[in-house]
Amino acid sequence: MGFIEVKDLKVHYPIRSGFFNRVTDYVYAVDGVDLHIEAGKTYGLVGESGSGKSTIGKTIIGLEKATSGKVFYEGKDVTNKQRRDKEHFSKNVQMIFQDSLSSFNPKKRILDIIAEPIRNFERLSAGEERQKVLSLLDTIGLGEEALYKYPHEFSGGQRQRIGVARALASNPRLIIADEPVSALDLSVQAQILNYMKRIQEEFNVSYLFISHDLGVVRHMCDELYIMYRGRFVETGKKAEIYSDPRHIYTKRLLSAVPTLDPVNRDANKAKRRETEKAFREQQAQYFDANGRVFDLQDITPSHKVALDSKGGR
Repeated sequence: MGFIEVKDLKVHYPIRSGFFNRVTDYVYAVDGVDLHIEAGKTYGLVGESGSGKSTIGKTIIGLEKATSGKVFYEGKDVTNKQRRDKEHFSKNVQMIFQDSLSSFNPKKRILDIIAEPIRNFERLSAGEERQKVLSLLDTIGLGEEALYKYPHEFSGGQRQRIGVARALASNPRLIIADEPVSALDLSVQAQILNYMKRIQEEFNVSYLFISHDLGVVRHMCDELYIMYRGRFVETGKKAEIYSDPRHIYTKRLLSAVPTLDPVNRDANKAKRRETEKAFREQQAQYFDANGRVFDLQDITPSHKVALDSKGGR
């Protein structure tokens, strides 16, 4: 059992229309998901754009309101803000955003940006606060000269590292990383990911790593949650999902990962086409008549797949 448990989480957005602006339908952004977070582990939340993965992260941290379901921290319900504040949940769960520039106040210097969570949750003198910020900057490979600069004076990779430092400032137990490297070039991506892994080893922090890139997720994560249409289609340990994917959507995602294999280029292309054809033709095995993902079924104690009662191939 993890220190954070999410039970049957649903986030539905109403669609209004007509003269009286009545609710006529809902967007089922998240439609009944369960997940757990254990200390020191990295969990990958993977899916295409619009699948609901970022909504899960924002709902856990409190930026989105849950329609129903519960979020538990150390066994206590922290779904509402009052309980979240009482249990110090906001201090122990922080977030790294995809767009680092828009997540920073452009009028504040880096010293104040990184120090903000320290001022919210700790009572340090100005000297102690400055030393802690310098220590955090050193952790991400930036020097003292960064203290009095503004966000626009840094590159995208440097800003994302500063975002990591800000998330780390309150000594959290969980960092939710929402597409933290998707807007960066490959060399900078590797640099950020390596910093995050080193920070995890040093501080025993857990990550919920939200991404659409299975190549990046394979490098970072211990367990995966594959998401489609607001629901999990497959969950399990990294090795299980990469070596034995059972859901057609997981197979489709894996087939789309680029491979540096020019010798077998034609064979890989044919395999991708075969997977895409199976995805179109085998919908009934993996989705109900309304296109809703089936409930998860146990394949092994740690591997679950959303299949109908007859299973999928």
